[in-house]
Amino acid sequence: MLKRFHILTVSHKHTQLSTLADLAIQAPDEDALRTKLLRLKSEFGLDELMYMATCNRVMYAFSTANPVNAGFIGAFTDLIHPRLSEAQLTEYTGIFQLLSGMDAVNHLFEVAASIDSLVVGERQILRQLREAYERSSAWGLTGDTIKLALQHAIVAAKSVYSKTGIGEKSVSVVALAIRQLLQKPLNEDTRILFIGAGQTNELAAKILAKQQPRNVAVFNRSLDKAQRLADQFGGKAFPLSDLDGYTEGFDIAIVCTGAQHAIVTPDLYKRLLAGESGEKTVIDLSVPNNVHPDVVSDFPVRFIEIEGLRKMAQANQAYREEEVKKAREILSAFLDEFPMLLKQRQAEIAFRSVPEEVKAVKHKAINEVFRGELDQLDPSARALIEKMMDYMEKKCVGIPMRVAREAAAMR
Repeated sequence: MLKRFHILTVSHKHTQLSTLADLAIQAPDEDALRTKLLRLKSEFGLDELMYMATCNRVMYAFSTANPVNAGFIGAFTDLIHPRLSEAQLTEYTGIFQLLSGMDAVNHLFEVAASIDSLVVGERQILRQLREAYERSSAWGLTGDTIKLALQHAIVAAKSVYSKTGIGEKSVSVVALAIRQLLQKPLNEDTRILFIGAGQTNELAAKILAKQQPRNVAVFNRSLDKAQRLADQFGGKAFPLSDLDGYTEGFDIAIVCTGAQHAIVTPDLYKRLLAGESGEKTVIDLSVPNNVHPDVVSDFPVRFIEIEGLRKMAQANQAYREEEVKKAREILSAFLDEFPMLLKQRQAEIAFRSVPEEVKAVKHKAINEVFRGELDQLDPSARALIEKMMDYMEKKCVGIPMRVAREAAAMR
């Protein structure tokens, strides 16, 4: 059964993230995606199929008795992306990775434990795997092999997360910056000023949103993007050109724009203070810095900047990489168990009809074969015999299941 289990995948390790987006199935809605996956399952004779696409991975886990080779991958890719040119099809087919049998199971385990993730130790992959399985299962695509493999992978991953430090010590510069910021507690009246509404500040806003601040102002060149970020807090959005005239003051400024020079100069900073003289917190997540160094030297500022955070993130990443060694040892024990679990499951499936067949034999014995003799018995004797038959039924059902499990464990 393991020989029939395969994973066809491509990730950040094999290509650019922009290419990954092109390799995901293009479907306008869930119904269209379901239709495409059902067609894949049907046309390639797959017994089971699970599809997952994230920002750094596209993965198909499937089971089939058909040969799976380079020709299979090409035809598979062609069906998913029928409008590719021959050159594109050759390119895309070449970057897919095919894993079979225990290699496929091992890959699934490492994905679940985030060993294979773009950011090692990020647990959101477990949620993504569960959602992918639940969707594929609801659409009638999966079966016992994928179900058992994923269940065991999740148990193994949880053991990795609990017994190693693979998920400890953040490797996100933005998360580290916000963690430093929150060493001093915020309240809903804390005045937060976002200068820039790009991807970095969006991430900072997402983390800060858990604190539920309500006094937030966002300045950005694109007012639409500023408004989307401000809406997370019920805050206000302004064009970046209005920053010079902002007079409402702030307690925290989070700065990250695409500018290649300092935009928060001492003169601008003084105006942003709106006459206040107390210490402010300024987080500069820009490269190069968008906050002029004289701001830090001339004013009472608690300054958090990216260079120091980057060194911390690199140290934390090295720590997580060391924990990967421990994680693989834990996964190895779970991987050793999996073939036996799969055999036991196959035995259970093979004997799935036993209870109904035994019940049918009992029913025929009582109502046909020995009906005449039973009808001659007094009610108490008949009840005793039927009680004995019920007991025998339960035992006859349990014995073959137990023997099958023991036999699988001995192989």
